[in-house]
Amino acid sequence: MASYFFSIPDVYFGEDAIGTLRRLNHKKVAIVTDNFMATSGKTRYLINEMPQASVSIFSDVTPDPSIDILHAGASQFKSMKPDAIIALGGGSSLDAAKGIKVTLEEYYPQHAIELIAIPTTSGSGSEVTSYAIISDPDNGRKYPLIDDKLVPDCAILDPHLVLSVPRQVAVDTGMDVLTHAIEALVSDGANDFSDALAEKAIALVWQHLPTVFDDDKNLDARTHMHNASCMAGMAFNSAGLGLVHGMAHAIGGMLHIPHGKINAMLLPLIIEFNAARSPGAVERYLQCAAIMGIHADTPQQTLNDLVAGLHAMNRHFGIPATLAGLSVTMQTVESFRPALIAAALADGCTASNPCKPTAVDIDRLLTRIAR
Repeated sequence: MASYFFSIPDVYFGEDAIGTLRRLNHKKVAIVTDNFMATSGKTRYLINEMPQASVSIFSDVTPDPSIDILHAGASQFKSMKPDAIIALGGGSSLDAAKGIKVTLEEYYPQHAIELIAIPTTSGSGSEVTSYAIISDPDNGRKYPLIDDKLVPDCAILDPHLVLSVPRQVAVDTGMDVLTHAIEALVSDGANDFSDALAEKAIALVWQHLPTVFDDDKNLDARTHMHNASCMAGMAFNSAGLGLVHGMAHAIGGMLHIPHGKINAMLLPLIIEFNAARSPGAVERYLQCAAIMGIHADTPQQTLNDLVAGLHAMNRHFGIPATLAGLSVTMQTVESFRPALIAAALADGCTASNPCKPTAVDIDRLLTRIAR
């Protein structure tokens, strides 16, 4: 079977990457963002590059955007019929903009709308992926949508936009980048192209995320993390993800835990789970360890050291090992357990895990992460 690696979006990076927006002068431009970005001057930072553009700003995006947010944004822009939509913000704003664009194009099937993604966190990789996470708050669920129509046409990586991200958010989202890269490397859809990006992303995160934690205004470290986020997004867009994300979507959606944080907590547990069941995954995890400079006398000890290294990094960043460390009681977990198991098994990311988990497997992993 033929494998696939995409050639879009165009990716602009570096300190003057934002200048790419100058080509939108005299165009109709819709900006999708959240209230903080709209009130903190970040939208003005964009508009200054295209002073002659006709601009409308939708700033009602909230974390874990729902279908109602998509309809509200599309409704605001419907009469404008924009030439381009700029998504400005973290993963929630980027995912909302993807949904708004698709919704608008249903109104105007003959009117192509350019989607430009400008991430302000180094985490989701949504600026280069066909994924969007849309929530169903009534049922406490997060649904990953996967469609090539959701890939932006252009991504702009401006490191200045991430300098204001608080340290704890930066490390949570940074661990999301590491999880993206490691899961893409061990996914059953991994290929030479996705491997190259995943391996580089792992190396960059391992080297530079501790620097961001120690000095969150370090532009060089932030730049490398921003690039790593994009690379990891490209990797998993091609290769797929795995059980870490399958469980994280379920747990994060129902128990309201930040996505990067729950990924970081699950990652070492899922590495142990996969390595015990898939010789191919073992080889891939040993590659991860080598990239991180982790070496021991035997493959098993190297795997143990990899898991221990991830636990140690989490502790250093203030990320707890279990849900109890986030004040989530076992009683709460029990009340959601059947729904969490079903959601994790049904999640699209679980499908590309290197081994196929059962309901019993998910149940045991839930118990481990809860205690």
